[in-house]
Amino acid sequence: MISMFGSSARLAVSLIFAFVSVFVLCEYVIYYAVILRCSWPHIEAEDSHSHLRALFLSDTHLLGAIRGHWLDKLRREWQMERAFQTSLWLLNPEVVFFLGDVFDEGKWSSSQDWDDDVRRFKWIFRHPSETKLVVLIGNHDIGFHNEMTKQKLERFEQVFNVTSARILTIRGVNFLLVNSVALHGDHCPICQRVEEELYKLSHALNCSFQGAQPDGQCRDTENFAPTAPVLLQHYPLYRVSDAMCTGVDAAPLDERYQLFRERYDVISKNASKKLLWWFKPRLILSGHTHNGCEVLHEKLYPEISVPSFSWRNRNNPSFILGIFSRSNFRLSKCFLPEERSVLALYCISCLIIVLITLIHLKIFRRSLYLTNSFLAKYKTL
Repeated sequence: MISMFGSSARLAVSLIFAFVSVFVLCEYVIYYAVILRCSWPHIEAEDSHSHLRALFLSDTHLLGAIRGHWLDKLRREWQMERAFQTSLWLLNPEVVFFLGDVFDEGKWSSSQDWDDDVRRFKWIFRHPSETKLVVLIGNHDIGFHNEMTKQKLERFEQVFNVTSARILTIRGVNFLLVNSVALHGDHCPICQRVEEELYKLSHALNCSFQGAQPDGQCRDTENFAPTAPVLLQHYPLYRVSDAMCTGVDAAPLDERYQLFRERYDVISKNASKKLLWWFKPRLILSGHTHNGCEVLHEKLYPEISVPSFSWRNRNNPSFILGIFSRSNFRLSKCFLPEERSVLALYCISCLIIVLITLIHLKIFRRSLYLTNSFLAKYKTL
């Protein structure tokens, strides 16, 4: 009798250990196992010490106080926290770029809700001081064009130390950071200011290529590294649809052929032409669609749409790893654990544990029945 109860105690301990092991596997270990398959691309025949390691992610959409259920927040933010912290530890990027839509409700948030969202962002995406974090503006952060206000824009810019038009140079690599929400082309005050600043940056970059000019046209302009910039913004450049997109992270087939709306799904054709004409970027990276896509504009300018980093927007989130030098770059994509796979692992593990428990209970009951029968016979003797 004692041995049977001891066996049950051992089973209980084993079940607790099994549940804890499954939890640790699904919530911690799986991130290391999946992200370990990722690696930085390689650039041939250049000084490796001059290469810049940059990580690009997009559309985290941290839920707010209005539409964010606490359980949804907990699950999605835990996934992003584990994915980001594991990626930092394993891959050690020098700079991380967020391509907009950091928050889901920035366009609606009160001051108190905004402060709470920022606090959670800083915790989830905490990073060592040697890793630079650069955050771009998305439509959910400050609202679509008709919802964008000076107060919302300045609130975002102050928290993340970013402006609507800026060239950030790191190790001789120029990154052009653009608030694409303001590229509406209707001469609104914010749009007008951003377009004027972009024109000045274009002029300054051209002067950096040309060097000192005797006619003084480049006098008092900002000096940049004489290399074509990498254009970073939230909205993609103009394209008709995602029909040309392929790969496991492309839009579903029923969405791929839906026509994009200018100034809503992509920036306008006119704004796209201006950016390409003014800056002639060697690479464009954007977000917004939540899906992956590769497009070649005018047969010269490659654009990569970076999928969402959150399980809330797709089953297989991912991010981009980039190695950059003054004259070259290479990219690779890193996928995160799939939500379906994690849920399936939980379900299969729980089913196995339940089956083992039921089998044990059946054996235990049978043993208990035989023991009681034996004791009953012994008492009658």
